[in-house]
Amino acid sequence: MTVPSESGDWRSHLPWPETGTHKHARGRLAVVSGPAHRTGAARLAARAGLRIGAGLVRVMATPAAIPVLAASLEAVMVEPFDGADDLGHRLREADAVVIGPAAGLGEETVGNLHALARTGAVLVVDADALSVFESHPDDLFALLDRDDVLTPHRGEFARLFPDLADLPSTEAASQASVRADAVVLLKGHETVIAAPDGRVGINPNGTPWLATAGTGDVLAGMIGGLAAQHMESFDAACAAAWIHAEAARGFGPGLIAEDLPDLIPGVLARLAPEDLRPS
Repeated sequence: MTVPSESGDWRSHLPWPETGTHKHARGRLAVVSGPAHRTGAARLAARAGLRIGAGLVRVMATPAAIPVLAASLEAVMVEPFDGADDLGHRLREADAVVIGPAAGLGEETVGNLHALARTGAVLVVDADALSVFESHPDDLFALLDRDDVLTPHRGEFARLFPDLADLPSTEAASQASVRADAVVLLKGHETVIAAPDGRVGINPNGTPWLATAGTGDVLAGMIGGLAAQHMESFDAACAAAWIHAEAARGFGPGLIAEDLPDLIPGVLARLAPEDLRPS
């Protein structure tokens, strides 16, 4: 197994359960869903967070979306919320929150992010929660802590950092991380992860099989699931990027995003300490 030396030894920091571990100790992850007709992205992220080890995963949704979600989720819990303040109150004890996948480009997403920023949870900010700040990116950066993670693809990156968009990926991500004062994972064939303290990781095992809708939602959930288990955010992003690509490479042709969460355990089994590996 090739390990990305460029990303540091994140393997030694992967969270593994101990004998007395219970579900709350394994981390509480929440994912904010889009409206009733756009719940798939949140479901992908939530299932990925659960598969990568978070002990308790909730999808938060407006009441209209609850029946759709409840009919398709089992171990992932579904919880309604009524506006941004209620969302923040309900997630005041969350360890990590994913917001953005199919969330919508309206003021609701902005308000929800403001409320979540007050919870102290690690925020994984993806997709619509990035693009909604296109005309005022500094407002987004003002909400972030250094352990939050932005996960743009090149198009989303250009909306937030237009003056950095033409730089090589490593330099672009590094400068963006300092500007946002948060971890930046810039997606691509060679995904780059940068932290505001100057650390940079380059994921070496990218694969074109990931070029299909929804795989980014899975990646966001994986980062959130590791962060919920108190893995440091830079290491969580590096580990998730590698595990995500390794799962896709192992599947190969025909991969769709729905396949990825169920491939995570096989990769984790190969990374696990010997006493935790399947017999």
